[in-house]
Amino acid sequence: MGIRAVLSKPFASVVLNRQKSWSSQAGKTQLGTFKYLIETAKNTVFGRDHDFGSIKNYEDFKKRVPVRDYEALSPYIKRVVGGEDNVLWKGKPVYFAKTSGTTSGVKYIPISEESIPYHISGARDALLNYVHETGKSLFLDGKLIFLSGSPEMEKKNGIYIGRLSGIVNHHVPGYLRTNQKPSYETNCMEDWEAKLEKIIDETIHEKMTLISGIPPWVQMYFDRIMERTGKKIKDVFPDFSVFVYGGVNFEPYRARLFDSIGRKVDSIETYPASEGFIAFQDSQKEEGLLMLLNSGIFYEFIPADEYFNENPRRLCIEEVELGVNYALVMNTNAGLWGYSIGDTVKFVSKNPYRVLVTGRIKHFISAFGEHVIGEEVEKAMKAALLKHSETDLIEFTVAPQVTPASGLPYHEWFIEFNNSPGNLQAFEKDLDDALVKLNVYYDDLITGNILKTLKVIPLKKDAFRDYMKSLGKLGGQNKVPRLSNDRKIADELMKFKL
Repeated sequence: MGIRAVLSKPFASVVLNRQKSWSSQAGKTQLGTFKYLIETAKNTVFGRDHDFGSIKNYEDFKKRVPVRDYEALSPYIKRVVGGEDNVLWKGKPVYFAKTSGTTSGVKYIPISEESIPYHISGARDALLNYVHETGKSLFLDGKLIFLSGSPEMEKKNGIYIGRLSGIVNHHVPGYLRTNQKPSYETNCMEDWEAKLEKIIDETIHEKMTLISGIPPWVQMYFDRIMERTGKKIKDVFPDFSVFVYGGVNFEPYRARLFDSIGRKVDSIETYPASEGFIAFQDSQKEEGLLMLLNSGIFYEFIPADEYFNENPRRLCIEEVELGVNYALVMNTNAGLWGYSIGDTVKFVSKNPYRVLVTGRIKHFISAFGEHVIGEEVEKAMKAALLKHSETDLIEFTVAPQVTPASGLPYHEWFIEFNNSPGNLQAFEKDLDDALVKLNVYYDDLITGNILKTLKVIPLKKDAFRDYMKSLGKLGGQNKVPRLSNDRKIADELMKFKL
């Protein structure tokens, strides 16, 4: 057993003791974070504009600071990008994480000297929780791969700008550097397909023990390896034992990924975002991801069905209820205030606080008042796949068909199958039946003959890959929206229809 595997166990015990302390005092922990954030930022431009000096409690804060998305906060962010000091947070951010917005084009999310350590410790502590619970640590002595964006950055007005995964790559602890793959030079390659081939060159003969990345891109990595070798992943990487992922729900990809591997491996889900490291899977036995309440972020939660109301309720951690979908709002030690990240979460535990990521607040279908969300279409797909065991999918997305050539409108499911259902009509029916059970409004529309049952559009091989490539979003942290309320994605995918 190597030094990393040996030392990780006592280190994990220390981390877990600290974790138990703050997670058992969630309200007190968040209140301390709230006071620190307000006090630190009261003399910034934003703090003066919103009278932070007179804020005594959370109720005062809600009266002074509205909930904003990126577009609404962008006037302040533009001043920071332009080089101005003390705008949203003291001084200047160390980095801007550059991301693609759906309506705002490129977004620049600030990362400060105070916030960057939490981006690193979140990933580290996810692994240490796994080590502590399972006793397994040998994977730390093997080679670890993180399929991520380029670590190359540009500098503007004293601030480095790059992709989050690339920024974090610069902060990988030294004790992991020697067993990290791929090489820095390969990671800097921009062309995803060329980069993937180079990654395989560098890893195919190594003792790979941990593989991390967004599931569809990891699947592409596995596919290319199997094409080269004619072997399952377990035979190429016999020591591979831990899969770390985040960014999308794993369930639609699980069966095919494990089939490619040839055996089950342990998996760890994480919830990192440019705005902060929000949660990670702290147990292989319990449902949900542990909410990181001590990481310089004060969280707010808006019931998802109230989000678009004029005055929706804004709740702190102690006010949330189990089983309710909430839009996630963040106030951070990088200077985001009342910031709606766009994600929805649902609490499955309060002791400690654990969540499931259920979708995107703006990614839903409600063309007819049904308000179908990501969690529901993924559950419906899982139910249909269980009934059609021969079926294996690669990717899917859903959109409304409001103006069909004839008949009633319906939902279209664009699916790229690896193995198609033996009976597509039966598959469609089981998919629709599952969605009817999950969404009462959809049920009403079907039974009321306002909508007809859903239709599956099978797509050609590599349809989603080719679609993402056409957008310049192949690989890295990019992902296809699970569902849309318009036809923009659907109309493009019709070009790939079988």
